[in-house]
Amino acid sequence: MGFGDRLATVFDSVGQLCVGIDPHAWLLREWDLPDSAAGAREFGLRVVEATAGRAGIVKPQVAFFERYGSAGFAALEDVLAAARAAGLLVIADAKRGDLGTSVEAYGQAWLAPGGPLECDAMTISAYMGVGSIEAPMRLAEQAGKGLFVLAATSNPEAFEVQTATVARGARAGRSVAASIVGDVVSWNKLHTSGVGGSVGVVLGATVDFSAFGIDLGELAGSPSTPVLAPGFGHQGARYSQLASLYGPAAPHAVVSASRSILQAGPAGVAEAIATQASEVLACRG
Repeated sequence: MGFGDRLATVFDSVGQLCVGIDPHAWLLREWDLPDSAAGAREFGLRVVEATAGRAGIVKPQVAFFERYGSAGFAALEDVLAAARAAGLLVIADAKRGDLGTSVEAYGQAWLAPGGPLECDAMTISAYMGVGSIEAPMRLAEQAGKGLFVLAATSNPEAFEVQTATVARGARAGRSVAASIVGDVVSWNKLHTSGVGGSVGVVLGATVDFSAFGIDLGELAGSPSTPVLAPGFGHQGARYSQLASLYGPAAPHAVVSASRSILQAGPAGVAEAIATQASEVLACRG
């Protein structure tokens, strides 16, 4: 089964909430855990345990494990394995990006079946063009995995670059972000046999998509293009805004929240996940 179809199955069974696993140093302190690889491992395993049965997707932020070096990667491997063993869909928020054999190796690291860092999907950057990430896109399609390509992110520093106009080629006249969306949609149409594509895009929930010239209806075609939608909870977007923010793409959005859940602490994280999962499910109608 392709990633898009697997994602749709999760949506139908437990909803669209995605729980971030972000072991910030301050969160580790609040959870009474050491600021170390061992602390990050324990934090991640507790979030996985709290998520299982309450939501269907987790998104570990790789950077918070990577800062501990090889011990951090070992901790992350344990968290990823536990999440997949619990039946959760795992999105590695790695934001890798390169070209040629280098980006192919990144894809193999995170998407190859049986690998120590195996996930169900990863975030990826296409700054050198969507064509530069063809190797991991093909690997994702072959292995039943997924990719989420950065397109319109919510950080203000990105606005000038992502709204800049493409000067030449098939997407000339469109913004950089809209061009990435168009290329991903085209890829899914050419390579997907299921109802949902294996390659999705990252569209921040605090972004005015009209300013980027992004047609959200383009994402809802057949096959649909998945959307990773960070920015809910602490960053300001409300679950009740899901339909108004993403329009026809809302049913295909992975609704991601981290701090608004994790700050509930070890005693309250399970209840926070259950409550917010129910809120997202209610918004889906």
